[in-house]
Amino acid sequence: MYVIAGLGNPGTKYAHTRHNAGFDTIDILSERYDIPLRRHLFRGLYGKGLIDGEKVILLKPQTYMNNSGECIRPLCRHYKIDTDNELIVISDDISMGVGRLRTRKSGSAGGHNGLKSIIANLGNDNFTRIKIGVGDPGAGGDVVGHVLGRVTGEDAKTLAEIEERAADTAVAIIKEGADKAISKYNC
Repeated sequence: MYVIAGLGNPGTKYAHTRHNAGFDTIDILSERYDIPLRRHLFRGLYGKGLIDGEKVILLKPQTYMNNSGECIRPLCRHYKIDTDNELIVISDDISMGVGRLRTRKSGSAGGHNGLKSIIANLGNDNFTRIKIGVGDPGAGGDVVGHVLGRVTGEDAKTLAEIEERAADTAVAIIKEGADKAISKYNC
């Protein structure tokens, strides 16, 4: 069984902001595969279903971004998930331009507080992550305002397209393995 966790902040105030690119990608998968997110466990909103014959849990931690690991770790323990091979985390990344996508099988948090929380709670960084580029605010810019801001214009269209690609990447990881998905979808 796989857990695909999209990172973000709960509530309408944060809906469709740059920081919620992970949540938006989970919504895409939920709709594509008819997996409603109606269950609550370990401060997470999730749904169970099948993607191409594989059992999956789609998860949106409700702990707020900086405490994502407090939801992901107990849920993975409860369902006996091999986090090295069966956990896929989708998050935003300000170090990449809007429309970029990078998938890695392990690695540092790269300054992302949600990933830091997951690494701290799991005790390692050996889980697959899909990072969605949301651009940076520029030199001296307001990082918090940028990631919590809504995307408009051409960037909104580009971000929506890359969230679809992130969903495709998660499916490819399940079907073909992380290495093939990385070579096929990183851009």
